[in-house]
Amino acid sequence: MEPLINSDLPQKELFPGYKGRFIHSEHMTIVMWEITAGAPVPVHSHPHEQIVQVHEGVLELTVNGKAHRLEAGMSFVIPSNVPHTAVAITDCKVTDTFSPPREEYK
Repeated sequence: MEPLINSDLPQKELFPGYKGRFIHSEHMTIVMWEITAGAPVPVHSHPHEQIVQVHEGVLELTVNGKAHRLEAGMSFVIPSNVPHTAVAITDCKVTDTFSPPREEYK
């Protein structure tokens, strides 16, 4: 195993305004997102546990119908199979960690 240089990882736009760099291991997937202000993610759920970490900007995360304003330095744990959505209030840099790995992101 060799160190990864994050900026060398290919960037994919999975949703309009959500460009991510992906790291996969045996037990998790990490996505480093650059999100454009105003970009939404539709309501969805998945069997993966998810941790959302905001590094820059403001993200409104709605989990199980309750809105949370996350700013730089804040995190949120989303349990598996819980409906959630997000919208970037400002341009954001966010890291999502999923367990088990998101096979569809490979």
